[in-house]
This record gives sequence, structure tokens and C-alpha cells, in this order.
Amino acid sequence: MNAEPTGKQLEPNAFPFRDTLIKYRLALLVLGHLFIFSFVYFCAFGMRFTFDIPDKYISLMFAGMPLVVAAKLVVFYALRTFHGWWRHVTFSDFIALCRTSFIATLAIVAFDYFFMNGQIPRTVILNDFVLTIVVIGSLRSVCRVWDERISPLKGGKNRKRALLVGASIKSSNLAHLINSQHLLGTRVVGLISGNNKNIGARFSDLRVVGDVADLPALVKSFRADTVFMTPGSVPAKELRSVLDSASDSNFKVKIIPDLADQLRGDERLPVREVSCNDLLRRKEVKLDLGLIESSFEGKTILVTGAGGSIGSELCRQLVRFRPEAIVLLGRGENRIYHIEKELRQLAPDVQLIPRIATVTDERRMIEIFDKLRPQVVFHAAAHKHVPLVEQNVGESIVNNVLGTKVVADLSDRFCVERFVLISTDKSVNPTSMMGCTKQMAERYCLALGNQSPTSFICTRFGNVLGSQGSVVPLFQEQIRNGGPITVTDERMTRFFMTIPEASQLVLQAGSMGSGGEIFVLEMGEPVKIVDLARDLIRLAGHQPGSIDIVFKGIRQGEKLYEELYYGDEQSIPTKHEQILSAYCRPFVLDEVEKEVHQLLSVAFEEPVVIREVMQRLV
Repeated sequence: MNAEPTGKQLEPNAFPFRDTLIKYRLALLVLGHLFIFSFVYFCAFGMRFTFDIPDKYISLMFAGMPLVVAAKLVVFYALRTFHGWWRHVTFSDFIALCRTSFIATLAIVAFDYFFMNGQIPRTVILNDFVLTIVVIGSLRSVCRVWDERISPLKGGKNRKRALLVGASIKSSNLAHLINSQHLLGTRVVGLISGNNKNIGARFSDLRVVGDVADLPALVKSFRADTVFMTPGSVPAKELRSVLDSASDSNFKVKIIPDLADQLRGDERLPVREVSCNDLLRRKEVKLDLGLIESSFEGKTILVTGAGGSIGSELCRQLVRFRPEAIVLLGRGENRIYHIEKELRQLAPDVQLIPRIATVTDERRMIEIFDKLRPQVVFHAAAHKHVPLVEQNVGESIVNNVLGTKVVADLSDRFCVERFVLISTDKSVNPTSMMGCTKQMAERYCLALGNQSPTSFICTRFGNVLGSQGSVVPLFQEQIRNGGPITVTDERMTRFFMTIPEASQLVLQAGSMGSGGEIFVLEMGEPVKIVDLARDLIRLAGHQPGSIDIVFKGIRQGEKLYEELYYGDEQSIPTKHEQILSAYCRPFVLDEVEKEVHQLLSVAFEEPVVIREVMQRLV
């Protein structure tokens, strides 16, 4: 949602000479300050003599005025105090004005001492300092007062009323940003506590009027028709309750993403509908940015599967930490092309090296490692779609097991500092070939890490919401087609994470590990697939029951419930509250290599033969 219309819309309605004024804005500001400084200097003398200035001081005032005004103009221009936009003035601008005025006053004292023999009364100089801050500060505040107080009154009854969930200074600032832009057509009239705290307190001039549990009554009391929320402002269960209340009480719920995450550099308020991500959202992922930056800054980083959901998001997150180069490796040229194009716009200073290759092609991978010498490897390339892997078991062994072995062996051979394997909760007590192959990949990496200078680290997490192959796009397509939604079993639950959450925690785990760890990302509570389907129906604007849900039975390789740990694995807390370490028995490389060899020797046999071998090993 745009904060203000485009220039073409503003020009005829706002001011006919707007573009001309903007073009000569700085010159006009300098001219305006010239008159302000002159007026302030005159008032400073007037206050000294209660505006009955003796004749000799009138002559002194006019003699010193050019000197004083010129000194202040030079200082204000040199410190770029003219350059700020008045309608966006903040407390930081006030501090800058005080600092600039103080330096200008020091310059006036010096000029008075050297060129006027100290004739200007000290009280006049002090008055000039104070009046400069008061007058210019007040004038600069007028535009913001107009935007936040006067303009919102335009439209009167046509301006919609809203409540904002959040009881903090941050929420108050967001509310003022909404209120200052009358073209949005909405005004926040109160704040809502998300945790039953601070009710009755005031943040700026906005009062915390109640708790989120009382929303229906509060909406009616304040005649609001919209409730704004930021992601994670209330837990997912409470958000579902709010959505139910919205349906019953006829008000809308809108999400405003955290403006700090937008990095847009403009005034846009990206208001959106509630999404499925919000219903599954846990507390905000908190990263140790210093540790991550020290681990990846200035490094050459290889990401396999860089065109996939997780691989591409890892690259988007990595560019924040100023690596020397990112090697984008994948076998799908279109996906690599698109992620390279996106990253070049996102981080033009980071060197991007696209490479089309298959991780099972050892000769090609040796060439890449030998030439580029990566220092960190994120291995995200894998076949992950459970039903398809069940139908192509041989290919899954080649790609998931052999591909991991090739990349891991080369990481060891070329002395990569750290190797991070992207694994899955399906590797725990696996019932699918995908889970079995990922478990074998984990075993090999951990076994190799026991005798390698490279730090081998594994990360496990559950289903990634919105990724390629996720149930969410499938359900959304079925809803668009009018249904039915197909769910395997009413009891089926899964752990879910969003793509950014998973990628950020993978980076955090990768920077924390010293080698040999299996990091398990905190997944929250498992979610019933049928509840997810019902949420999507509601979010699409349909009434409950309007779209049929059909249960078609568990497919081959699927489990009703996913697990994050084996029974004999210990869950060990780490320094990061959202990451745990799963301690498991050490693997012996010779034994694991024999197991991998057995699997590869039957990779092109009949599926039944492959399954028999895999069942013996896993």
C-alpha cells in the first residue's frame, strides 16, 4: 500500500510549482535561513534590552549582522543541516540542530573577538543560540505536525478507524507513520496488548486500550473496522482466534511486515492479508549477527542446489554478511540464472559465480573445487519429494548419497573450513527412501568429519512452508479450482518452518559448529495437516465447509508423525535458544564407506532389491 500517490497524481492537486520548488529547494532553504538568522539576531538584541535598544547598540547590531549571519550560513551548510526534509524531522534532527547551532555560536564568538573587539554582549550571543534552536526547530516541526495532526483530519468521517496490536514504542511509531499519511484512508485510534500487559499505559498520545482477547468488544467500542498486526505480535493459536472473531464481528485483520526487513528506502507501508506463515509463526528468529559475519565475511562460499527453495534463500541471507564470493551451483540452468539475476540486484558488490553442474559428476566437481577453492560449503542439493523418491529409488541413492559423498570428499580434499549438510527430520526413524538416503548422508559426513580437518556439521529441520513440493501451493491450487482439498490422513501432523526461518537458523548453526554436531532447529509444535487446510480455506475468503476436504490415505513412505531425534540421541542445549544439538554415537568411516558402497552397487537394480539393502543398513 503506497504511502502517497505518484508525482503525476500530486502535481495537479497539490501545488503547481512543486517540481520547480524541489529543483531549487536547497537554494530556497539557504535564502530562507538568511532571513531567519537575521530575524533571530535582531530578536536576540531586542531581548537583551527589552526591545528598547540604545542607539549605539543599534549601530553595533547592524554592523555585526552580516558577520553573524554569514558565519551561521557557512556552518549550517558545511554540516549539511539544510539538507534534511522537514516533513521527516526526528529527535536526531533536533540533536543535529543543537550541535550545529553550538558550533555556529563558537564561530560567532571567534569572529566577535578577532574582528569586533568583543563588542557584542555575551547575553546577545546566548540569546541568539537559544532562539536559533527554538525558531528553526519549531519551523521544521510544523511540517510533521501538519502531516500527523492536521492532514489526518481531512476526510473526517470517510477516514477509517483501526486498532494496532502491540504495546510498545515501536508500535506507537508505526501507528504514527500510518496516521501521518492521510492518503492511506486509515487512522489508528488505539493500541492492543498482545500479552495482557501495559493496558491503560500511553505510548506517545496512543493508549493501550485492551488485550487481544477482548478484540470484538474493543472494535465495537472504538468503531474500528480494521485490526493491524505485525508478524509474530501474537502466537499462532491466538491469531486463529482473532481471525474467528473477525469473521463473527465483521472486521478485517491486516499484517504489516516489519519495516526494518523491507530495506526499501521509501515510505511504503506493505500492508497485506494474513497469510499461512503468520498462523504458523513462532517467536522471531534472533541471530548472532557478529558470529555469523565473522564466519562468512570475506569467504568464498559454495552453495549446492542454489536454485532450490532452501539453497536460493541461503544465498539471499549470505549476501548480508559480505562474503568474498558465492558459487551458485545447480543443475537447472533457468533456476541458477534467476537467482543470480536477483542477487546481482540485491547485492551488486558481492561476486557471484554461477556454475551448472551435477553433484554426482566427480570430474566436474573436482574442476570447480580446484579452480574456485571454496572455504565454506552449504550442501542443499538433494531429492526431497517423498512420493517421487519412492518411485525413483535408484536415482535418490545416486543423488542424495553419492552426491553428498562427492561434495564431502572434495571438501576434505581441498581443506574446506566448514561443510554444512542440510538434512531433514525424515532421516529420524525413516520410513521413506528419502529419509533413508538423508540418514546415510548424515552418517557419511559425521564419519568423515571424525578424521578430517574440515568441520562437518549437519542441520535437521522439518517441512519448509512454501518450498517447491510443499503442501501449501497444492492446497491453494485446489482451493482456486473449487476443491476438493486432498489430505492423506486426518491424524497426520508435520513440523513446519518458513523458508527464511530455516535458512537463517542454518546459517546460525553453521557458524556455531566446530564439527561433528547434528543441529536440530527448534520447530515449535507440530501442526495437523487438516488444520492447515482449513486455515487456507478461511484465508482464501471461503466459509468453513464450503470447500470439501477428502482423505485419500497415507502414501508409500509417509509417516503420521515426524520426529526430530532418535531415541538414543540426547538433546543438548546450545548457546542459541532456537537451536539444539543432537548427540549420537560416533560413526566409523570404514564401516560407513562399506555401507555406501553396498547401496551404490545396487543403485541400478530393481527397486525391491534396493529396498532390501537399505532396510538392512538403516
